[in-house]
Amino acid sequence: MNLPNHVTIIEVGPRDGLQNEKNFVPTDVKINFIQALKRSGIQEMELTSFVSPKWVPQMSDAGDIVQATLGGGRDIVLSPNRKGIDRVYETNCKAVAIFVGVSDQFNKKNINKTTAEALEELAPIITELKERQYFVRACISTAFYCPYQGKVSLVDTINLCKSFANLGVDELSVADTIGMANPREVYDLFSFLKKELPNILITAHFHDTRKMALANVFASLQAGIDRFDTSVGGLGGCPFAPGATGNVATEDVVNMLEKMGISTGVDLSKLMEALDIVEPHISRPIQTGYHTLHKLEQTTQH
Repeated sequence: MNLPNHVTIIEVGPRDGLQNEKNFVPTDVKINFIQALKRSGIQEMELTSFVSPKWVPQMSDAGDIVQATLGGGRDIVLSPNRKGIDRVYETNCKAVAIFVGVSDQFNKKNINKTTAEALEELAPIITELKERQYFVRACISTAFYCPYQGKVSLVDTINLCKSFANLGVDELSVADTIGMANPREVYDLFSFLKKELPNILITAHFHDTRKMALANVFASLQAGIDRFDTSVGGLGGCPFAPGATGNVATEDVVNMLEKMGISTGVDLSKLMEALDIVEPHISRPIQTGYHTLHKLEQTTQH
C-alpha cells in the first residue's frame, strides 16, 4: 500500500464545524475550545471567518476569536471577499482561506456569482495577499457533486484547481461538500491533481453524509494525499449546501491513521477534552465512532 509516515490534520471545527450550528456558541466557549484543540497537538486550524454576521451570525465574534487565540501554529481565517480581507488586515493573522465552488449553481446560491465571476474578483485579492506574504488557502467547494446540479465534471474541478495554482495560492483544499463522492472518484481526482500540481499543498476535505468519509480518506492516502481537513465531533455542514452533514470527525480519522502506523501528532484524549468543552452548546448529539466508544469507556470506568 502507498501510505505516508505522517499526516497533517487541519482542524476546521471552530469555523466550518460551527458555522451551521443553530445555537450561538458563546465567544468564551469558542476560545476555550480552540485553545484545547491546540493543546491536543493540532498545528493547523481554521479559527473563524470574516463573513457578514447577517448571513452567518455564528461568526459575528470573529475579531475577538482571532485576537484571543492566534499563535502556536498556522491559524487560518476564511475571508470570502474584499470586505473580509480588509478585516483580516486589521489582525495579526497571516493565513487566509478563500473559497469558490466548481458549480455555477452553487456559487449563484452562495455568493450570487458564477464560478468565472468569483474567480475574476478573487484574482487581484490573491495577488495582493501574496505580495504581503500571506499564506493563501483556496477552498474548492463542490469538487465532486453539487446539491443543485448533481455530478460535477472532473475537468471543471481540475481546471479550477489549476486556475488557483496559477494565481499563486499555497494550498488547495478540495471538498466533497455534500458527502456524495465515492473512493474511486476520490482516488482518480487526487491522483491527477498530485501529478499535475506537484508544487502545491493539496488537502482533502470530506463530509460524512453517506458514511464514506473514512473510505475516502483511505483512497486519498493511496493517491498520495497527506493533508486532511477534519472537524472534531464531526461538527459541521454548510448553510448554503442542503443535505450536507458534518465533516469527517477528527477523532475517527486520527484513530484510524494511528492504528495504521501513520503519525498525526494529535493526542486523542486531549482531543476529547476539547470536544467536551463545546459539546454542551451543540444542538445535535455527537455520534462519531471514537467519541461513542470514549463515552462508553468513561461510563464503565465509573
